[in-house]
Amino acid sequence: MPKPHLVLWGVGTPRTIRAHWALHELGLAYQTNAIGPRGIGIRAGGYTALSPRQKIPLLQDGEFTISESAAIVAYLSRTYSTSNNSLLPETERGFAVWLEWCLYIVTELDSSGLYVMRRHSELGEIYGIAPDVVAEAAKYFRKQLRQVEVALSDKRPFLLGDQFSSADILLTSCLEWAIDYKVPLCDLAHPYLERMRRRPGYVGGKLANSQQQDEDGLLVRS
Repeated sequence: MPKPHLVLWGVGTPRTIRAHWALHELGLAYQTNAIGPRGIGIRAGGYTALSPRQKIPLLQDGEFTISESAAIVAYLSRTYSTSNNSLLPETERGFAVWLEWCLYIVTELDSSGLYVMRRHSELGEIYGIAPDVVAEAAKYFRKQLRQVEVALSDKRPFLLGDQFSSADILLTSCLEWAIDYKVPLCDLAHPYLERMRRRPGYVGGKLANSQQQDEDGLLVRS
């Protein structure tokens, strides 16, 4: 396999950290274009040509481009996992369970819960301030955490049992996002989070995701 030339666009959000963490977890060298979600950089013509939706994160792997944080993490997991360092299960049924977790996290926890809260609080000037909607979205998120609580109740270290996977990356980002919004977590989520935060990949990914933008909304790190 040729040496990858990876460029990741985006920093500073609960979704961009997913891609940074996966890249660090797999030990991949990459360049960061540190644009934020609403800076000048994301509206620039060059970036709009890559991402007409003007959303982050976005990954370039040579001539290949992919956006959406969960899709980026899945692509990296599938393309760059090795026998000694894999973010995916090996068996077909294991893969199906991994996919189930990923879809559940991005649809039920992220899009239907946390992002609804963000739209009607932080982004209220755009979508409208709606405290009742925010409160109901928080309740929905907390209700959906039952699946996480059941999964972790058998004292497994990770969602898939003994194997860390990119599903853990997605879940951790949502749990930390919920904490920022002061949404109570199930009891078992707290020790799980502590385990995730001790991973070197998490530490490196969080540092990379915390870079500051320059006045043009763009900062390059090699």
